Amino acid sequence: MSSPLPPTVAGRHTGPVTTATLQAVVQELIDALPDGAVVTDPDVMAPYRVDWAKDPSAGMPCAVVRATSTADVQAVMRIASAHLVPVVPRGAGSGLSGGSTAVEGGIVLSTERMRAIEVDAAARVAIVQPGLLNAEVKRAVAGHGLWYPPDPSSFEMCSIGGNLATNAGGLCCVKYGVTTDYVLGMEVVLADGRAIRLGGPMIKNVAGLSLTKLFVGSEGTLGIITEATLRLVPAPSPASTLVAAFPDIDSAAAAVLAITMGARPSMLELMDNGAINAVEDYVHMGLDRTAGALLIVQSDLPGEAAAHEIAVIEAACAANGATELFATSDPAEGEQFAVARRAAFPAIEAMGALFLEDVGVALPKLPALLRGIEQIAATTGARVPVVAHAGDGNTHPLVVYTPGDAASEAAARLAFGQIMELAVSLGGTITGEHGVGRLKAPWLEGQLGPDVMELNRTIKRALDPLGILNPGSFI
Repeated sequence: MSSPLPPTVAGRHTGPVTTATLQAVVQELIDALPDGAVVTDPDVMAPYRVDWAKDPSAGMPCAVVRATSTADVQAVMRIASAHLVPVVPRGAGSGLSGGSTAVEGGIVLSTERMRAIEVDAAARVAIVQPGLLNAEVKRAVAGHGLWYPPDPSSFEMCSIGGNLATNAGGLCCVKYGVTTDYVLGMEVVLADGRAIRLGGPMIKNVAGLSLTKLFVGSEGTLGIITEATLRLVPAPSPASTLVAAFPDIDSAAAAVLAITMGARPSMLELMDNGAINAVEDYVHMGLDRTAGALLIVQSDLPGEAAAHEIAVIEAACAANGATELFATSDPAEGEQFAVARRAAFPAIEAMGALFLEDVGVALPKLPALLRGIEQIAATTGARVPVVAHAGDGNTHPLVVYTPGDAASEAAARLAFGQIMELAVSLGGTITGEHGVGRLKAPWLEGQLGPDVMELNRTIKRALDPLGILNPGSFI
């Protein structure tokens, strides 16, 4: 039985906090932190209440703290722990699951001003603070001939801290993996204000439990990451690109399976007809509006090896019904198609308000997932354009609705829940890279099961016994 998305998601509460207590908390924050770090003006705080998910249940915090150092974060956590005040960590605010939605009377702890970076080219690592944008890290290490692979579509606006919090992936993860594959160490401030260091610049390190991996993807519910040691790799060769149009989503999905059996592309992205038309309205680059689906595939192998891989991919597409094929070895020309794919979220957002899905399955189940999403859209009457990191089975059905239209919103909420349930029924996941946040929390136990869910709660209680770190999110 399908469950519609609830209008609000209730979080854990540490108990009522009086106005006098909140006033005392704000004053303690002002006294403990540098001038200008604490913001209490409601107009200035307003943008910090929500991330890109625009959760309507967002509360008004008692303060926003714009930390500049680990010591600042420690001070905030000590004060919050003493008074049982919730703390919601926040990066650039580009999250898509409501993971940084403010709690009423809580503290929003922004890391946007923590922007230091140190590159050790010999060790192939970058030591970064969480406020740096993904794109800024890429640019900083490129000057050393190195590359930081995790590549979210929003890489120009999302922060490393947010990437760490959600274990972000992106367009290149089909070949290069996700954020956790590039995190060697970190500094974390715990709920009680202690700062600990985990891991380091070593490639191999099995001393103790893998606590570094535990914090990556924990969405600010276990601790606040204030520094990360990121593994870098040599810059890849310029990419060659293939764009293939298909008459329908089934033939495109079949081509994805064929491609991954014979090649290892550095990018394998899918857009369905709804996404193609939204992007074409947005970027005007001549995409085929009649195509049922489009695949954008890249190879970053050197020299002739790339030409051979593209030929293998082209043959797989042709064998599975591609109606149009375009290949180029010009990196700039190929990047135009990558830009079109990255534009999908803002392009579809121009159609109305969104519930942003992030469901994934094992590759053999991808055709069934895509067909099921089409059927859910048809039966609920919701508009659901789809883009996907098709090469690893991670899809982004974007459920569109008209704000203020009760019937439209009800259809969207119903579709949102049914799509997650479909993914779980196929042995998949309700989130591949965006995180659970608050919007997907009601469906988490349905995927994990009660025993695994309780194990998650046990770890949460061990690290945050007062329940003040990002209450209501994830666990």
